[in-house]
Amino acid sequence: MGIEAVIWDFGGVFTSSPFEAFNRLEAERGVPKDLIRTVNATNPDTNAWALFERNEINAAEFDRLFLEESTALGHPIRGADVLPRLSGELRPRMVSALKACKAAGFKVGCITNNVVSEHSPGQDGAQKAAGAMGQVMPLFDAIIESSKAGVRKPDPRIYLMMCDILAVQPDVCVYLDDLGINCKPAAGLGMKAIKVIGVDQTLGELAAITGLTFDAEASA
Repeated sequence: MGIEAVIWDFGGVFTSSPFEAFNRLEAERGVPKDLIRTVNATNPDTNAWALFERNEINAAEFDRLFLEESTALGHPIRGADVLPRLSGELRPRMVSALKACKAAGFKVGCITNNVVSEHSPGQDGAQKAAGAMGQVMPLFDAIIESSKAGVRKPDPRIYLMMCDILAVQPDVCVYLDDLGINCKPAAGLGMKAIKVIGVDQTLGELAAITGLTFDAEASA
């Protein structure tokens, strides 16, 4: 069966990964590399990140809970210091690939775990100047945000919600995400999952699946 839809994550796919910014914060504070990622992976369904991405707590509560969780791991970091690091820089070639998929007739959707915060991707000054959200989000046929849906990846329900909106079955979908934990349930549902490691690698795999050819450099 042929591919009918390409479903994308946002952060770490269309923008550089926030984990890079987290590592810079860790280096500044003299704490172990990937500490923030470890906090996020501890009790992943009920921790501060999970609650915030489902919009079950506000920014002040996230700040307090994240501090408690990082302190429990021996290196206190406030959630309020982490949030400004969420936004990455736009990757023009990925935006061009999205446009090419849409022009070729594929349905395109975005599933993003996000938070209701001024520091969400696209909300800080640099991102507004770059116009990341303004350039990318209008291109999608459908968008599901965890903070609005009340469910977050890797819960399989959020992928099925997107399939319902796009009126497709999972086995005719491609799913792209920079986190393997989010690719796994998509693949389990029958989607062709691509873990985004780098732009060249991602576009090579997407080209092989869709039959499209993507430019080596982003179009103007």
